[in-house]
Amino acid sequence: MGLTPRQARRVRVVLASVMMAAMAVLLVVRLATRHSVLVVGVYGAALVLCGIVIELARNGRTRLGTWLLGLGLAAAIAADWLLLP
Repeated sequence: MGLTPRQARRVRVVLASVMMAAMAVLLVVRLATRHSVLVVGVYGAALVLCGIVIELARNGRTRLGTWLLGLGLAAAIAADWLLLP
């Protein structure tokens, strides 16, 4: 049995909110160890992405939001690993 559209939207909003909180905590931890504008840029972009996904889910675009959240957060983690010293 699948989720109803309303349940799917709520799941995506909660998931994006949790990921937003995790990215905020990770931003604070990274800023404590490395003072770089690039750190703020990478994790700031991830925070904005989570906000966009929340709005997409609220407007019924849950599949698009799920793909965007997954790919965007993977890109942010890859950028952290590749770009940041």
